[in-house]
Amino acid sequence: MSSEENYKIRQEKSLNHLFDGSLLNVYEKNIVNLGVGAPGPDLLENCTSIFENATSHRMAKENENGNFFLFQYGPNDGTFGVRNEIAKYLSDQYKSPVFHEDIVITTGATHGLHLIISTFIDFEGYIFIDEAVYFIAINVFRQFPTLKIIPLRLTNEGIDLDHFEELLKSNKFHSKGKLFWGMYYAIPTYHNPTGITFSDKVCKSLVSLARKYDILIACDDVYNILNYKDPLNPAKRLYSFDTVEDPDYKGHVISNGSFSKIISPGIRMGWIEAPPRCKKPLVDSGLISSGGCTNNYTAGLLESLFTLGSAQTHIKTLYNAYCDRMKATCEVLKENMPEGCSFHEPEGGYFIWIKLPEDKDSNDLLKLAMDKYKIFFLPGNRFSIENKMQNCFRISIAFHPSDLLKQTALKLCQAIQEFLN
Repeated sequence: MSSEENYKIRQEKSLNHLFDGSLLNVYEKNIVNLGVGAPGPDLLENCTSIFENATSHRMAKENENGNFFLFQYGPNDGTFGVRNEIAKYLSDQYKSPVFHEDIVITTGATHGLHLIISTFIDFEGYIFIDEAVYFIAINVFRQFPTLKIIPLRLTNEGIDLDHFEELLKSNKFHSKGKLFWGMYYAIPTYHNPTGITFSDKVCKSLVSLARKYDILIACDDVYNILNYKDPLNPAKRLYSFDTVEDPDYKGHVISNGSFSKIISPGIRMGWIEAPPRCKKPLVDSGLISSGGCTNNYTAGLLESLFTLGSAQTHIKTLYNAYCDRMKATCEVLKENMPEGCSFHEPEGGYFIWIKLPEDKDSNDLLKLAMDKYKIFFLPGNRFSIENKMQNCFRISIAFHPSDLLKQTALKLCQAIQEFLN
């Protein structure tokens, strides 16, 4: 068949979810998939009842006020009600203030990231990313083909700051059309894929560099409240280091959040927390101003979820499950990890990053793990724009129950041992 004939063929797959029909199909029963960063059905089951109650609550409110604003184009940044509920909840979780005036409703962190790039970054400019980074973000950056993407070396405390400053010095230019010539895409808290958390020293230095070289830092803050070490003393957000009290403050950091990991990915709800000089360009952007709040109906239901206390209870349920799953998995790995291999035990989040000896390729391990042990994970080179990190791989604790994770972690260690032998 010729390529011209291919243009005429319509294709349709009957799919039930994002992972359906691919190696990432985490619902497949004959293999334990540790590659997917999403809550499992046991954690989503409660959504039917809490959203039913929230819908009833919200419909009663709409009938009472008689204006039916829920079904109208929403305010560009989202209603005061939902932004205020989000700000109150996050302030409590972060143990630092979040202001409703700074929030813009999005349909999730990936939408937020795309919006940030298209609004603020010169299309002839630069995106700085970690040498190991969320692989879907790489796909987002590549949708802007004129942007130059530069990887940064990672350490156990964050990024190599000297290396970063060298790159900033050598690439800086004056943008004539956009607010920033470059952007650093950061995942500073419970990093995806490595699980590390940037130290306070690194965060302070990053803010100083952003101000000195006038770049934007876009923080992927989707895991911040999943703090398993000390919930009463969460890690300070990188966003909080860009403080308005500083004499050289302008606002160089944006926080990009999502409810996908802590309520449900299907509701497509997220938020951007932006400093004053960045919020106005966001809400005035064509993507938002054309239709107003990007998810006004669901945002109304989310407001009711928080008003009723259902969101807080549901998030706590997911938090407890994730905490148990992370600790159970790490315990097995600590006891059974073969000599010459290592992993970082995260203090929160979804992911564990495992390192094989330098001369080993996790793609080869994956073949053995799938064929004999029926385990799937994501090889490290998937997270590298330079196709490096082959000796590393990522596993997720989010989807499967603790008992299955413990069994699978033990089998994974056995697979690694066989592979090394």
